[in-house]
Parts: sequence; C-alpha cells; structure tokens
Amino acid sequence: MENVKGKVVVITGASSGFGKITAEYLSERGAIVVLGARRTEKIDTIAKNINDKGGKALAITTDVTDAKQVKNLVDSAVKAYGKIDVLLNNAGLMPLSPLEYLKIEDWDRCIDVNIKGVLYGIAAALPHMKKQKSGQIISVSSVAGHTISPGGAVYSATKYSVRVISEALRQEVKPYNIRTAVISPGAVATNLPESVTADDIAKGIKQYYAENAISADSFARAALYIISQPEDVDVNEVLFRPTKQQL
Repeated sequence: MENVKGKVVVITGASSGFGKITAEYLSERGAIVVLGARRTEKIDTIAKNINDKGGKALAITTDVTDAKQVKNLVDSAVKAYGKIDVLLNNAGLMPLSPLEYLKIEDWDRCIDVNIKGVLYGIAAALPHMKKQKSGQIISVSSVAGHTISPGGAVYSATKYSVRVISEALRQEVKPYNIRTAVISPGAVATNLPESVTADDIAKGIKQYYAENAISADSFARAALYIISQPEDVDVNEVLFRPTKQQL
C-alpha cells in the first residue's frame, strides 16, 4: 500500500457501484481520487465526504461517450494535482437481451459506453502518461469478456473488446514505462443489473444477483492489488467470481 499513497487516480463511472466504493477505498489508503460521472450531485457528495474525512477528492461531471468531456476530466486532474498516475476506465452498462429483441438503442449505448468510453479514456490519459514516462491504465471487462451466454452477445462483445484494447495498448506503451490492466468481475452487488431494459431478462438477472452476488469491495481490493504493485511489476488481468458462480 506504500505504492498507493499520494497517487492521483482518475475514475470514470464514479457515482455508484465499483467506481464509488473504489474511490472511497483508495482514498482511505492515501490516494488522491478524481471522480468522473454524469450525475453531478452524486459525485459532488462523494467527493465532499472524502474531503471531510481528510482525504483528497475532486469531482468533474463527465459523460464518457463524449471524448471532450473525458479529456476535460483527465486534464482537470493534471491541472489540480500535477499528474495522473492511474486511470480506471470503470463506466459500463450491461443491457442484456437476445438479439431477436432488436434492442438497437441498447446496442448503441453499450458500444458507446463500454468500448468508446474506454478508448476516450486512453486518448485522454496517454499523452500525459507518455510525458511522465509512467502511469497505469486499468479498464473494466467482465467474466462475460471470457465467456458467452444467450442474451449477452453485444455485452460480451464489448467486454471482449476491452481485453483486446488493453492487450494491444500494453504492447504499444512499453517505451513509455506505462502499465495496463483489466479487471474482470463476475456477479458483484452493484446497480449494473438496472441497465437491463428487457423486463423478462431483468427479472432473472436481478434474482440471480440477489442470490449470488458478492460485495463490491471485492472489486476495490482487486484494484488496490494492481495499483499497489511496484513499478517493475505489470499485473495485466484479475479475473474473479463469487465462489458459487458457475458461468
């Protein structure tokens, strides 16, 4: 944890779920956290609570589907704190449904957030990290990025893409001493199931999560493990599930 204290960590999708709990968890261990999300009031409250407890947090309203807003998030972190040590590409959606439902708006939104949002984060952070000759870019995939099940075609495709993008980035940024990682969680208790718009699918997913999901601090611990490694150690992927999850 000595490698976490004082690090500037930018987190997208920070208003709830993985983003919120990871921001709080890392802050408690001495990190400076910069929170990006669309819901201004929520990230402002989270940042205030962290600052009131003696931590350092900054909230910047950010829609990850807008490249300019993501750039502003990262640039604001560098302006405020002089650097960016870690980017956590966390914002994501899980609009599961069979392809025959033709949920085209869901497909578009899933691609915009889960793939383009990650690319926009990389585009925003990479110039700063190249200049620093240091940094970590951590992106969130999923168990669904390793396996496929009915109803998950588009979601799995986006999460496989996150792994492909991160691995290609890993190979490209070696001259700049930049590290990359992917976290692939299984069923973890967040509001992610609320992004399922097909009523019949949503009912089953919510029941599954209620019966199987583990606490979101499992994700925060995975993030801490990756970030806390010494600079000559590049942890590239952490895949974890609830012990009783079969898929």
